[in-house]
Formats: sequence, C-alpha cells, structure tokens
Amino acid sequence: MTGIWAGIDAGKGHHHCVALDAQGGKLLSRRIANDEPELLKLIADVLALGEDVTWAIDLADGGAALVIALLVGHGQRVLYIPGRTVNRASAGYRGEGKTDARDAVVIADQARMRRDLMPVNVADDDLTELRLTTRRRTDLVCDRTRAVNRLRGMLTSLFPALERTLDLSNNGPLVLLTGYQTPAGIRRMGASRLETWLRNRKVRGCASLARLAVDAAERQHTAVPGEKATARMVHTLAREVMDLNEKIAEADAAIQAAFQAQPHAEIVTSMPGIGPLLGAEFLAATGGDMALFASPDRLATYAGLAPAPRDSGKISGNRHRPTRYHRGLQRVFYMSAMSSLTCCPDSRRYYGRFQVQ
Repeated sequence: MTGIWAGIDAGKGHHHCVALDAQGGKLLSRRIANDEPELLKLIADVLALGEDVTWAIDLADGGAALVIALLVGHGQRVLYIPGRTVNRASAGYRGEGKTDARDAVVIADQARMRRDLMPVNVADDDLTELRLTTRRRTDLVCDRTRAVNRLRGMLTSLFPALERTLDLSNNGPLVLLTGYQTPAGIRRMGASRLETWLRNRKVRGCASLARLAVDAAERQHTAVPGEKATARMVHTLAREVMDLNEKIAEADAAIQAAFQAQPHAEIVTSMPGIGPLLGAEFLAATGGDMALFASPDRLATYAGLAPAPRDSGKISGNRHRPTRYHRGLQRVFYMSAMSSLTCCPDSRRYYGRFQVQ
C-alpha cells in the first residue's frame, strides 16, 4: 500500500490537518485557519509530499464547505468519515485526551485502513439550493410547533374551554385569537357580530367558528389572574404562528420549484407516497446520486431501515435497527409509507398484512 492519507478535523474558525504515510507515520501536522490562502498553502504542502493523496474529513458541509470546494477544485479525492465514527475509533488509539490534532490523526488513519468510507458528494448549485430550502423549512416547522405548544399552554391558563374547542392547525382559529382571547370579550361580541368580523377577514366556516367560540365563552364567567397580560401573549403567539405559516408556504413553493428542476424529480415522485416535498428531502439526503450506494441494502442501512443483528444479546423488545443512520432519510421513507396507504392500493395491501388483529 502506497500513498498519503490526509485527515482534516474540521471546525468553524480553524481546521487541523494531519498527513500520514502508508505505514501510519506522521508527515505533517498543522492547524490552519478556515481561510482560502491558508487552505491553499496546506493543499500545496500536502501535495508536495506526494502525488497520490487521499483526503478525509469529518464534516460534509457547514464550516468544511470551503476546504471541500478547494480540494475538489484541485481534483482531489475526499472521503467523509462521520464525527461519531471518529469518536468511537478514538478509543482504540493511545492516549485519552481529546484534541483536534488527535482527531485528525484518527481521521487520517481510518481513511488509510478502511475501504467502506463514502466519498464526499459535492452538490451543484441547484441541489445546494434544495438542501438549504429543505433545512430552512424544517427549522420553520419546528419553530411553528414550539409556538403552537406555547400558544396552547397560554390559552389553557386563560380560557381552557376555548383551547379545547379550537383546532390551531387551521388559520381561522388563529385569526380569531388575534382579535379576541377572553370569555368576556367574545360574549360581548356575540355570535352574529363575531361571524361578521371573521368573514371580513376571509375566514372559512366563520359561522360555525363564531358559534363554537361563543358557546365556550358561555361556559366560563371567571377571569383568571393576569388575564390581560395572558391575553396579550395569546395575541402575540397567534400572530407568530400565522407568520410562520406564511413562511412555510413560501418555503414549500420554493422547494417545489427547485425540486422540479432536478433531473431525477420524475423518477423520485414515481415512488408511492413521495411528492415534491418528500422528494426534495430524499434528494437533499442522498445527493441524488444512487451510485454512492452499491446496493439497495446499502441505501436501507443508510436510512436505518435494515434490521440490526441479534448476535450480541443486545435485544430490546422485538425491534432491532442500526444505531447509525440518516434520520432525515429515514423520515422520508416512513412518511412516504404512511402517505402510500391513501394513494397506492398495492401499498395498502402490503402494509395491511402487518395490522394487529
């Protein structure tokens, strides 16, 4: 075995690079700033040690994006080794202190010995946009979930009967809460005036919503302590959820447009239960390059769908799955399986076999 293996422990402001020879001897160890001139000098110095260089790094994006782009631009082969793998492998090396230099040695040495590391998949601009927009949408959905939970908590402490009545996943109840939050305020409006108020704001089903709100108000005639302050907070949170709904809708439109521009969009959406949103998440997780997976089993393992072996006696109930997998890709397959139940008769028959009698 000949060649040089360069391991990079990536960080936000600085990286640490260690280069090893074929026998594991250290040829270079250097801390470099995450800055193009220093990174270019590092690449030149490592290439000066020998032409056959294999690079390995523990991040595939984020703070490592610049150094990966420079390496790919110089025609270098770059392997990805997850940070979790590095941490586990470190236990087999001498010493207990965790430093960037030590991690870089582990990364380089693992790249030297292993043959199962995947190359870094450098995305084009369209796929990068898809990844960014899907991540942004995930962040917005998480923010909305937190805001809705806070809103429900506030509304329960203020007006529990109304909280039980409203479906906050719809826009109409949120519009109602931006105007009226207390039992007394809703009773003063009455069903007819409240219906007109909601209709002027283009709320669907305004008549039934107004009646439900007034019925709830008739069941509570006591003002809780801090009612005014809580009502203001309910108004603020309802407006926040509405704003997040608008941002999520904008992100959905951007994702759909970016997804349709992908060459594999039609093939991906041909799978049962996968539409533009799940298809975009699938491409973002895999890079759209199935050549990275030698077989369907490798893809299933990467998604955490392949069963884990029972050999070592580590049995937890009747479920066995790998502890290392791509959670985003696993979500795509689970969500597509649920969606396929409503749109694909073959999937409905298949999953029907597992129903508990």
